[in-house]
Amino acid sequence: MAWRQRGELWELAPDEAGNASPRGLIEFIGGSYLAAKPQLSYRRLLETLARRGWRIHAWSYVPGFDHQAQANDAWRLFRNARDGWSQQGSLLRLGHSLGCKLHLLAPDGGRGCNGLTALAFNNFSAERSVPLLAELGQQFNFRSEFSPSPEETLAQVARSYRQPSNLLVRFSRDNLDQSRRLLGVLQARPGDGTRLEDLPGDHLTPASAGLRQNLLGSWADDPARQRAVERLADLIDRQAG
Repeated sequence: MAWRQRGELWELAPDEAGNASPRGLIEFIGGSYLAAKPQLSYRRLLETLARRGWRIHAWSYVPGFDHQAQANDAWRLFRNARDGWSQQGSLLRLGHSLGCKLHLLAPDGGRGCNGLTALAFNNFSAERSVPLLAELGQQFNFRSEFSPSPEETLAQVARSYRQPSNLLVRFSRDNLDQSRRLLGVLQARPGDGTRLEDLPGDHLTPASAGLRQNLLGSWADDPARQRAVERLADLIDRQAG
């Protein structure tokens, strides 16, 4: 299974062995600095999905303060990368932590996909997320809060996000997760079909198996982590309908 880089996107073809046709396309945005190398840090989860017949497009980026601009950039890159895709099967958006927020801020309001799976949604302020940068921003007069801010983000989701099919996944030992607040905002919309799943794990569960495998080799794999990844893949499969 070979990854291919095209600009800021990493692409992985589906494993079609045993599959009558590909499941569809997953557009993935990772969280914080894990997303700089998604083909490594999220390798286990994304390759598990590819073995189930999904084509993967994963965005490589370094987070900044202007989240709306980054959401726009990601949406544009994903849209342009679909040119070579047959449009066969579902088109799902998948995010982890900050990546969930960037998908929610997409300019199309979620209309251009069949659904979103948001893993460990995080919407903290810059002061909470990167306190040193926030302090420096105040001292040297540069932007020290994310745009949109946490409250503005939820207001924008309530006002402009139109995708009814959303799966929020919260991990039991995750102190950074804010999925329940997002759930309330989404379910307040008419015709919403959002649901929340609670799974064992922590904030790094979607990424850590891939990191362990790349840094320490297969001997260091934790079977519990692999089971968590397989369960995540099951949920994402069911999200496609």
